[in-house]
Amino acid sequence: MDVYSKSTGIDAGEALSRYAPEVSEVLYRMIFSSTGVLDAQVRSTCAEALSLPALPLPPTTGSARESVAHDFAEQFSIDVSNVDSSLRGALLNELGSQAKEFVFAVYVADWFPRLLHALDLLFRPSTMQWPTPQDWRETELSVDSAEFSRSVARLRVLDPVTTELVRLRQARQHNCRLCKSLRMSSALEAGADEALFDEVDNYQDSGLSDRHKAALALADAMVWQPGYIPAHVISEVHEHFSPAEAVELVLDMTRNASSKVAVAFGSDAPHVDEGVEIYEVDEDGQVTFGLGFRA
Repeated sequence: MDVYSKSTGIDAGEALSRYAPEVSEVLYRMIFSSTGVLDAQVRSTCAEALSLPALPLPPTTGSARESVAHDFAEQFSIDVSNVDSSLRGALLNELGSQAKEFVFAVYVADWFPRLLHALDLLFRPSTMQWPTPQDWRETELSVDSAEFSRSVARLRVLDPVTTELVRLRQARQHNCRLCKSLRMSSALEAGADEALFDEVDNYQDSGLSDRHKAALALADAMVWQPGYIPAHVISEVHEHFSPAEAVELVLDMTRNASSKVAVAFGSDAPHVDEGVEIYEVDEDGQVTFGLGFRA
């Protein structure tokens, strides 16, 4: 059976459960969780900015602080690099100690619809049933997000060079200073170098492989036009990636996008003043920094 076929293939939910069962469990738990910090408004605001259906709305309501929450969530979704000190300060002033969980709730509301939509296009639309209100739980999304990132990092079907090229492309689109300064050791060991990494800026006209161009085109679409991903972008992914690789690819993009939280808080300073820092992700999904430095 052609798993990509719209008539005979599996749907998006089945693909996620089949190729990333651990990630699937964490992801759905996060979707059906509430931090109690303006979740419903945040999910509606992000969906409108993305031109995508909102995640299920929790049984909570907004508050008098909706204006700042709306403006922050909207800018986070459209272009997080333009979250300035004024908007950041207004949010911290209004939400205080709740600001951290709020921003993680924005990350979920912003990127999980992109992920679900991309999977619907790559496979068949999911037939998953949303839970009833009594199934919701309260949580700390900052903790769940860390677990989500580790579970995605444990997926190892996709080759490290493709993984790193996509990460760097998103880092430069989101203008994450730390992310731009990092290079993954396993990608370097697989033959990647700075000349190859520099190709991501103008990848369409570069000497990168068609496989890498397909991955980067999907990354761009998910970052800048998630509600209108062109059919040819999906077709190119079908051509160059196995179903398991395609699932890992969009999950990697969602994991990479968690850096938007640091960018939004202005806490994305690199560890180096010049050059790049070498890092690696171990089999348990833990990141180790400072493995080396290059000019």
